Amino acid sequence: MLVRPATLADAAAIVEIYNAEVTGSTATFDLVERSLDDQRRWLSERSGAFAAVVAVDAASKQVLGFAALSPYKERAAYRTTVENSVYVHRGHHRRGIARLLMEHLITQARASGFHSIIARIEASGDASRALHASVGFELVGIEREVGRKFNRWLSVAVMQLML
Repeated sequence: MLVRPATLADAAAIVEIYNAEVTGSTATFDLVERSLDDQRRWLSERSGAFAAVVAVDAASKQVLGFAALSPYKERAAYRTTVENSVYVHRGHHRRGIARLLMEHLITQARASGFHSIIARIEASGDASRALHASVGFELVGIEREVGRKFNRWLSVAVMQLML
């Protein structure tokens, strides 16, 4: 498995992974699938510390997951805090791919001089919460019933890693 910067050529694989979560899970609160053009635009807007990365199977070259850091909030005082996103192809869960991507993001965040990383995880997402805890994130709060998807209210667990 290799982690490398995402390119526009990865857009189709990334949108396939992401849209599976849009339509089939609460891992994202997005309700509408992304188009390939949307995904290309998202990738082209990412650079530096906020560049997306992909986990690629070394033999097949298949993109199995992707991750990125994003600004946490727009106001200047928040600039040293970032938010993370990690998604893995449904057929490849529980193989260490998400952890590999998380470790890469943490290294990238430290090298970029950030002070902390925030993870906002749908509160019943036990696997994602466990992944984040395994790399040092701590639960700092629960935002109760802040989203609605699949005709149910969703809460968000906020986890933080101090760098």
